[in-house]
Amino acid sequence: MPQPEHFDVVVFGSGQGGQLIAWHLARAGRRAALVERRLIAGSCPMIACMPSKNEVWGARVAHLARHGAQFGVVTSSVTTDMATVLRRKRDMVSHEVDLHLQNFRATGTELIMGNGHLVAPKTLEVRLNDGGTRVLAGDQIFLNLGTHPAIPAISDLEAARPLTHIEALELDYAPAHLIVLGGGYVGLEMAQAYRRFGSRVTVIEPGPRVISREDADVSDEIQRILSDEGVQLVTAAETRGVRGRSGEQVSVTVRTPSGEQQIEGSDILVATGRVPNTAGIGLEEAGVELDARGYIRVNERLETTASNVWAIGECAGSPHFTHVSVDDFRIIRDNLAGGSRTTQDRIVPYCLFTDPPLAHVGLTERDAESQGIAVRVARLSVSTVLRTHTTDETRGFMKALIGGDDRILGFTMIGAEAGEVMTVVQTAMLAGLPYQRLRDAVIAHLTMAEGLGPLLGNLPPR
Repeated sequence: MPQPEHFDVVVFGSGQGGQLIAWHLARAGRRAALVERRLIAGSCPMIACMPSKNEVWGARVAHLARHGAQFGVVTSSVTTDMATVLRRKRDMVSHEVDLHLQNFRATGTELIMGNGHLVAPKTLEVRLNDGGTRVLAGDQIFLNLGTHPAIPAISDLEAARPLTHIEALELDYAPAHLIVLGGGYVGLEMAQAYRRFGSRVTVIEPGPRVISREDADVSDEIQRILSDEGVQLVTAAETRGVRGRSGEQVSVTVRTPSGEQQIEGSDILVATGRVPNTAGIGLEEAGVELDARGYIRVNERLETTASNVWAIGECAGSPHFTHVSVDDFRIIRDNLAGGSRTTQDRIVPYCLFTDPPLAHVGLTERDAESQGIAVRVARLSVSTVLRTHTTDETRGFMKALIGGDDRILGFTMIGAEAGEVMTVVQTAMLAGLPYQRLRDAVIAHLTMAEGLGPLLGNLPPR
């Protein structure tokens, strides 16, 4: 084994939070190295968040083109050139990688491309992609390992060479019939996008409804929207086996309450959850413990069980969002400077980028019930928001949960610009404002956020 090279800071994995901590400490004069196997900038800009939203937007353009006549825009038949869709996505990814490489150069952070393995406390052996081996010893180690798609143990599924979101975003064709295993957030975004690109799409969900973590009215509305676009949703369905090969011909056997059926398709996409990238990389050699699910065990300051070793993002069991990884970085950064920030009680928003999108922050009704928190619930159809009268984007609703002290405890919206409207509510929640302050605010006309006034005006009396 080569002689160890000493660094002040070694970051294992180049997700958003890991890069930020490496760049920050390098700017402060620390000698910093970041080890990445393949994805410069991590999965978000390379194979996940940004590429998927790039193609989702392309699918929305195709959908609008097909429905242009209702706005007085008459076109001939609309087809999708998937090679152009793919090229546009790749151009965006290439641009993002260039921006990240500029930051490595500007900060003086050394980017080391290779497969890392912890061989001792705070010591990482790297088998370089271009040959050779380096051993890095760091005073401080930051683990930013991420996750990968889970492939469920279904008979002959692996032999069918199924797509994950990674391969689905590299297709240069629209599948004749895409079968999606999993009615969660990734599965539904991809299902709607490929339906709009021209594919027939069937989603198989083992639970009684899609996006089952949401309240029933939310998942029901999303299901109605997708069904109206022609996405077939098969719920309460146990996948028993798969035959064939994705990209050619596949047959999926499912068992439903109404009996067993065969679903024939051309391609199959697995979107059934994610697994942390923590196995087989020597964490035990470094004194880093895992929890029962394979995530790195951390405290509320994101410190692992090993001294001067932190974990960031999904591998630490943090919510699987890039914006949470960024906040993990901020917590660690501030604590290294003498602060006392923690992951406890942070308000984490999220969006599902279907069209219309779903946005949520805070408690759901189910959360409130399970925690014994009494709330009043205000609801408003987005069709009553005057902005939608100009755009015809009338599907969806807003919902707010108000606590006994009149503060907003949760907000959900399905509708155009839902993420932007949610951020307004999140700001009020962070400020601890009573709902009346937002209800009575002067909000610009015509905006979707203008609906917050009538929504909160709909709150039932105590």
